[in-house]
Amino acid sequence: MRNKNLQNPDRPPRLAFGMYKRFLLGALVLVLASAGTVATAALLEVKDDANLFLQGSKGGAGLGKDVPGALDNVDSGGPQTILLLGSDQRFVDIKARNPVRSDTIILLRLDPSKGATSVMSIPRDLKVNIPGHGNDKINAAYAIGGPALSIKTIKNLLHIPITHVVNINFGGFRRAVDRLGCVYTDVDRRYFNDNSPPFGGGGDYATIDVKAGYQKLCGQNALDFVRYRHFDTDLVRAARQQQFLTDAKAQIGVGKLFSDRKALLKIFGRYTQTDIRSQSAILRLLKLAVESAKNPVKEIRFPGDITGDYVTATQQHLTSVVQQFMNATPVAKPRTASDSDRKTKRKSRRSSSAAALPPGMIKAGTGGEDEAVRLALKLPFAVYYPKAAIAGAQLLTDHSRAYDIYDRNGHKYRAYRMVFKTDDLGQYYGVQGMNWKGPPILDDPSESIRMGGRKFDLFYDGSKLRLVAWRNGSNVYWVSNTLSSSLGNRQMLALARSVGRIR
Repeated sequence: MRNKNLQNPDRPPRLAFGMYKRFLLGALVLVLASAGTVATAALLEVKDDANLFLQGSKGGAGLGKDVPGALDNVDSGGPQTILLLGSDQRFVDIKARNPVRSDTIILLRLDPSKGATSVMSIPRDLKVNIPGHGNDKINAAYAIGGPALSIKTIKNLLHIPITHVVNINFGGFRRAVDRLGCVYTDVDRRYFNDNSPPFGGGGDYATIDVKAGYQKLCGQNALDFVRYRHFDTDLVRAARQQQFLTDAKAQIGVGKLFSDRKALLKIFGRYTQTDIRSQSAILRLLKLAVESAKNPVKEIRFPGDITGDYVTATQQHLTSVVQQFMNATPVAKPRTASDSDRKTKRKSRRSSSAAALPPGMIKAGTGGEDEAVRLALKLPFAVYYPKAAIAGAQLLTDHSRAYDIYDRNGHKYRAYRMVFKTDDLGQYYGVQGMNWKGPPILDDPSESIRMGGRKFDLFYDGSKLRLVAWRNGSNVYWVSNTLSSSLGNRQMLALARSVGRIR
């Protein structure tokens, strides 16, 4: 068992806080922004609770006297852009007085006049010009000049106004996740590191042991999962955080957030530093959230390429992403396949040859079937496995497993996960099955289609298929895309269509 006392130098107390943008800040802002029907009543009640945040907050301590000067003023009730920062400082860094870099950088835009409330993660390894210090990774701005220099660097990069800044740490993330009842999420592979070769290479990364498969993640495991950055890329890490947020948002309703707001505001106050120091400033922000309540929250994907140790973005890509962020529109619902499309698919399904598969796919070998047989011996239901594969993909038998899963009432079910690694760093897809017929991940399909005499539920992330699911009696199964949705829609459908069955 991991040592959870303060002597563990691998437990960073300051957050990569991806989840705060919907939960802790959500307790302050997005709770109201996501629930128009209760927003006005909520505002009246939260007005009495604003002091809970102020009493527990550090009131901006440690942000630096120059932070207010780096921020933009806006008209009362006008659109606001909030910068959320988390640092990667650990107890060993505090003791040694090592410089602290921002572990996660998130921008939140509240503008009732637009079609959506936009949220955007900026990769920590993005190569930028830090004013007065030359080119470096964007997270170095925090180490050099704290939140004030981070603000100036982002404004210099994107040329957008920033009206507030919030600095959040790890302790609050863990406590918020636990307070909200934990989150079921689809873990794409096993995450393990104990800083011993070959898993850690003798390095100094945070330890983690989270196994593959759909499961409930609570405080420390949730933090380890969203923060992990070893053996993948900064872009994959951002996608993992966004997946966790998507699952959390779907499972934790506004009623839960609002009813538990007093505890959440205390957590938010205790574990944050911010320029928002007065009751009037909090209430102005809440009022803006109320006015934004009619709009959905939209994730804006930051464009970038991995170039050596950096993430790089062209000026053209930066201009495009700023336009999306400042003028967010709701995600269009994916187009349902037309009759002609369905006829074409039916024709292609008549052939099981490799030539009928979409580009980038091949007919799988016997490894998947062999693994399915091994798993079936441990399970009371049929096991499905893919007879097609992404070219170059590898089945990871040491990540695949059969296991127990529990619903929120404590009822136990059996489940399995088959994990496939692609040629791209940090990209894994999988096949999941269980005899829990109602896991939260399958609550709201985008559409349903029939292929090969079987009904499939499709789940989209924007225009990309995230999951393709099917049922066999009271058992459920699905094919999961990679964290960055690197598999095309036709490839996802082909994987689901190809599955064979053991038992």
